[in-house]
Amino acid sequence: MVRDINSRLNKLRLRRRGVDRLGKLNEASRKEVLSKSLAAESWQNRAPSHAYTRYALGAMQEVGPEYTRISVETAERVGNQIQKSIDSVEFRLQGSVPLNVHIRGVSDVDLLVLETGFLIFHSSGPAAGTYVPTARNSLGVLGELRSSIEKILPLNFPAADVDTSGGKAVAVSGGSLARPVDVVPSHWYDTVVYQQSRQIHDRGVVILDRKVPKTIENFPFKHIKLIEDRCSSCLGGLRKAIRLCKNVKADAVEEGTKINFPSFDIAATMYHADQTALKIGYLYELRVLAEVQRHLDYLYHNPEEAKKLRVPDSSRFIFDTQEKYEGMKALSHEIDDLVKNVAKEQKPQLTFDLGIPWGVARGAIESIEIPS
Repeated sequence: MVRDINSRLNKLRLRRRGVDRLGKLNEASRKEVLSKSLAAESWQNRAPSHAYTRYALGAMQEVGPEYTRISVETAERVGNQIQKSIDSVEFRLQGSVPLNVHIRGVSDVDLLVLETGFLIFHSSGPAAGTYVPTARNSLGVLGELRSSIEKILPLNFPAADVDTSGGKAVAVSGGSLARPVDVVPSHWYDTVVYQQSRQIHDRGVVILDRKVPKTIENFPFKHIKLIEDRCSSCLGGLRKAIRLCKNVKADAVEEGTKINFPSFDIAATMYHADQTALKIGYLYELRVLAEVQRHLDYLYHNPEEAKKLRVPDSSRFIFDTQEKYEGMKALSHEIDDLVKNVAKEQKPQLTFDLGIPWGVARGAIESIEIPS
């Protein structure tokens, strides 16, 4: 696959500024996004003569806080309207936006709408005896909640597009909404650990996949906390590694490369990268790129070790399908290409070396300080 770095730089800019998703916005939001897109971000002025380096640095950065704020406020607005119509619900955000690893200025926000009049609990927990039994079940409760949400959204947002075709979420966008929102009917699952700690990150949720139909237990707040804690110990390096992978994947897919490697699993994979290397990335940002390449290359060549890795909350293996493993390998190829080109920019003498060893390529970039 021929990779055009100037095209990728442009796509990165448009993606971060939300210009790539104007079709999901109302007219006022489109004008605002287009107006803001004219101003350059700081990463665009770094490494001015080195396009690959500039792309790598830009791909690591967080989306501007103003874009994130609008996404969060839009989701909260949708949640508040649902609460006005259904007394027994509360809402929480999950996914890449609250974790701050989203890569788009216009991101779909995952809004959990939780039925508070029903929950399930682990019978071995220390508080199990305090729960009141009920004849209701998750499938019935979540089916009713889903039906109610599908009626409420068009009434409260009559000009918006409400898409009910998804199995797990009702998607709402346009109209008076500044950002698209995925509304996920759900209820709480009080685990053994939550019954002991009463900490939100220990509490699970149950969602509905209506297409099967079946219910699914998730632990989104534990995932967020574990990633946040490790990222803090790495001085921000983990989030940079995740965003880098997600941006490279997005550009490769748009160019026609098949990479079936979900964002959640990208984050889970980078969770197992070398924390010391990511921490050094606080001073030498290209060290993050070098570590991402090393980590993915190791997993590529050691499939048995890769398939032992579990998601941060330990609920399942990361590579629980061969397709995901093949997707990781495809992403590894893309990162390989980026590392070699960045290395050639930083050490021009490597341009004439047709078979640069990976250790040499990483060594050429991992101690380079790029002025802000």
